[in-house]
Amino acid sequence: MVVLYYFFQDIGTLQILCAVLLLFFLIVVSATWKTSPFRMPPGPFPLPIIGNLHILDLKRLDKSLEKLSKKYGNVFTLTFGTTKSMVVLGYEAAHDVLVNHADEFAERPMLKSFQKVTNGKGLIFSHGDEWKTMRRFALSTLRDFGMGKTTIEDRIHKEAEMLIKEIEAHKGQPFYDRWLMNSCTGNVICSIILGKRFDYHDPIFVKLIQIVSQNVKLLGCPAVQLYNIFPFLGFLFGAPNILFRNMQEQRKFFVEFLKLNRQTVNENDIRSYADAFMLKQQEEMKKPDNYFDEENLLVSTMNLFSAGLETTSSTLQWAFLMMIKYPEMQKKVQEEIDEVVGNSRLPTLEDRKIMPYTDAVIHEVQRFCNIVTLPLMRETTCDTNFRGYFLSKGTRVLIPLSSILFDKTQWESPEKFTPSHFLDAHGKFIKKAAFLPFSAGRRVCLGESLAKAESFLLFTALIQKFTFYPAPGVTSEELDLKPDVGATSTPQYHLMCAVPRN
Repeated sequence: MVVLYYFFQDIGTLQILCAVLLLFFLIVVSATWKTSPFRMPPGPFPLPIIGNLHILDLKRLDKSLEKLSKKYGNVFTLTFGTTKSMVVLGYEAAHDVLVNHADEFAERPMLKSFQKVTNGKGLIFSHGDEWKTMRRFALSTLRDFGMGKTTIEDRIHKEAEMLIKEIEAHKGQPFYDRWLMNSCTGNVICSIILGKRFDYHDPIFVKLIQIVSQNVKLLGCPAVQLYNIFPFLGFLFGAPNILFRNMQEQRKFFVEFLKLNRQTVNENDIRSYADAFMLKQQEEMKKPDNYFDEENLLVSTMNLFSAGLETTSSTLQWAFLMMIKYPEMQKKVQEEIDEVVGNSRLPTLEDRKIMPYTDAVIHEVQRFCNIVTLPLMRETTCDTNFRGYFLSKGTRVLIPLSSILFDKTQWESPEKFTPSHFLDAHGKFIKKAAFLPFSAGRRVCLGESLAKAESFLLFTALIQKFTFYPAPGVTSEELDLKPDVGATSTPQYHLMCAVPRN
């Protein structure tokens, strides 16, 4: 003890000893850190209260995340306010989450804006057994109405004929296609979920489409994202209030329609998803765990309408803009249609098998134009070990689809629009594992088969009848491909001309 006493009298020796002990401690911690049961992936240092918001561009969150991945890798931690989230980028890591660990990452976070809009009901933002029950019922019912089958062609062909008439009315003069495409895809999904279609100029239908389009933009705006992070500051943000007012108007429409629909439901003539749900309500009425309540009917119907309208419409808008931008591709698509289909009938889904170039063009539109810009959001269903990291139950996970669709390890020229991404050396169509515009796993898009059918049938029907050109005074080279971004990506405002083919 006396020796130690005199030893520590030398302050320099004491400092050295402390430094050695500290170094030893850091080495031990570093060596054991990888196996620590409480370790999340590395990431940028968060500031108090705001976390990492100061280094993010909320207008293009997907781009910000891709930029950060260059420093922190394809799996890293990011803090939104006080909430830590794991960010996953690129095909391999995303596939690992969505497919290999599908059960562990099957939940969705309870974001304030969606919770307020949906009350935790429906097909997108419900949870647990309620979500599973609603999804199973929707998949089964939509299949009965032709989703994924050739019987859906009748509904789409009918709408294609109406769309062709609307375009013909412009007589080759410039027009803006967003409203037309929204009306067309809106009517296809209405025929399935409500059992009827609307006139394109019906003021109620026009208003409903406008509401959905505006809400999709609002959901991707910084104000709504900040509201989800700091809901107690909602009074400062105008956009969420507009969003909620719009949703109330949308609810009123569907409440009234469903009320009238219930008066004519007939078990021997099931006309729509709404009919099927109402009949299911009668069957489940006395069961203890009954999720088929009025709110689930209302919200699931609204979910299907909004999702079925906006993403497919955006795909078609981009497809025709790309045909104007690249007229040589438009000509090649028309040549394939002429050879396989001719001009005496509309193209069918069966034709798609022998129209590889056209199929490749549509797939490349969905890849290159990256329709869904907000990162996919998942949440762990239990404590999870993932790639050597520990994620507690309820950890949020963000997956930007753009990081998959533009993954340089999966695509030869990801920054270029080239249908050859989906063609082999002999010109035959090939599937690509990294083509995931509809996500994958437990929460893959319900309407994937409908969206694919609509995109092919509507695109080919219009390209068969018309040649698309830029508005007078604008050249193909001058067309701007910069997107108008919200929760989805649509082209910037532009006019086009559709000239009937001989």
